[in-house]
Amino acid sequence: METVGAYEAKTHLPKLLKRVFKGERITITKHGVPVAELQPPESLRKEDPKRIIAELREFRMKHRLGGLSIRDMIEEGRH
Repeated sequence: METVGAYEAKTHLPKLLKRVFKGERITITKHGVPVAELQPPESLRKEDPKRIIAELREFRMKHRLGGLSIRDMIEEGRH
């Protein structure tokens, strides 16, 4: 994570925002002390596909249908 001073952040805010939009995180300091972080909102953060796939597989292993089929569940929902 990069660190920039408050004056530089104010002067170059549009450039910093472009970098943040691409996924970077930037710490803003005042007299060398961190005072803020620029980071993309959670909706724009890029997730690691391998991690997501691993989480889905783990979820599937823990949650079984117990012999039910998708068709059975659909029919049950109609009643």
